[in-house]
Amino acid sequence: MQAQIMSAEEFKLELSKKDAEIERLHKMLLIHEEKSNIQIISHQIEDAKPKEEIKHLTKEDVGRYSRQLILPEFGVQGQIKLKNSAVLIVGAGGLGCPAAIYLAAAGIGRIGVVDYDEVELSNLHRQILHTTDRVGISKSMSIAQSCYRLNPSVDYVPYHLQLDSSNALDIIRNFDIILDATDNVATRYLLNDACVLADKPLVSGSALRFEGQLTVYNCNGGPCYRCLYPRPPPPEAVTNCSEGGVIGVVPGIIGSLQALEAIKIASGLGTSFQQRLLLFDALDGTFRSVKLRGRSKECSVCGESPSVIQLIDYEQFCGSRATDKDHQIKVLDDSSRINVKEYWTMLQERTPHILLDVRPIVEVDICKLPHPAINIPFTAFINNVTESASQIVQEVKDLAQKHQPEASASTINVPVVCVCRRGNDSQLAVEKLQKELAGKGVKVLDIKGGLHSWSKEVDPEFPVY
Repeated sequence: MQAQIMSAEEFKLELSKKDAEIERLHKMLLIHEEKSNIQIISHQIEDAKPKEEIKHLTKEDVGRYSRQLILPEFGVQGQIKLKNSAVLIVGAGGLGCPAAIYLAAAGIGRIGVVDYDEVELSNLHRQILHTTDRVGISKSMSIAQSCYRLNPSVDYVPYHLQLDSSNALDIIRNFDIILDATDNVATRYLLNDACVLADKPLVSGSALRFEGQLTVYNCNGGPCYRCLYPRPPPPEAVTNCSEGGVIGVVPGIIGSLQALEAIKIASGLGTSFQQRLLLFDALDGTFRSVKLRGRSKECSVCGESPSVIQLIDYEQFCGSRATDKDHQIKVLDDSSRINVKEYWTMLQERTPHILLDVRPIVEVDICKLPHPAINIPFTAFINNVTESASQIVQEVKDLAQKHQPEASASTINVPVVCVCRRGNDSQLAVEKLQKELAGKGVKVLDIKGGLHSWSKEVDPEFPVY
């Protein structure tokens, strides 16, 4: 029997799969070597037991920490307090990396790092403890490895897991100070409630675009997160770094300040932000500190008659996921969608169609499909669906006239194919268009998975952002 001949595209896809497998094996070897070279405490919760109390500094301690030991406000007793302290960082990303390295450098006795995710190439412009050759390995382990190289006298406890209501209290109770270095509302409420129930101070940071914020909750009688925000914001009003972007230095600055506040609390100096919010604007180059309301007597978790006495389902409470990974919605039925390989076939067969790209223009500049497209950013599209639909109908008619000069208005056979980054906004756009163009004979389709699926299934060289 004659062997089937593969096309050039199939060869290209097969080669990319082999390259990916080689890269996976290389990373497995790297992880094995790293684990054998350093002593990192097991990530199991029960292993994070209290250390024996340290009462004196060693010669190495004095040499390593000498520049902070000579500070009158800090001194030997401040360093001993640090060595007897345990700090948990939740989130091993843009905030967690600078926080971890400065806490390790300062000599915190034990540092725990919680993160469910693996290192990705898109992390590296801001998550500065991860490296290119660690892409694909656990973020919590990667941070522990980097910190160990700087200061091997610290105990590192990496937790490669998703923090949720079932495990948060068991983990948090093993630490003295908690840092919220996450990027989603659900985890913020989870950490707040867990810290109130476990009586732990919570150093909270956030960074988005060119702005950053810092405050400390549940510390020395100050307010908790729920005192200020009893109810979560609508999910559609929340933007994270993956969607809104961020300049890498901004989380670096905020994460460093989180480490500073943790060091001040651990050493007995106290925090500057137990009832204040620090606002950083990178474009203006300004820092502002604003006073916050005090603890609320009516607060549902730290008030006089709390209704939250155990952890709840925070994804349900907030109406949003507790991760920043791609979340695929399904608004359309399959008859209104095509996959990327079907669209590739349309291109190969030169099927007449209108490609509608609903990404912002700044994203279109990054990459685009190999077919001329109409660009109407999703926000502009939603704000003026009727005008957008009229523009699209005219484009359809013009193309139909070119390819089907004898066709009547009711037999237009030029589909509109909508694409976006991940296949979510495009579905919403198609849904709106279908309603707006009902009865006009225009077929509107969505590309499943958007450009991410195109890169994964059709063109491995297509950039993913």
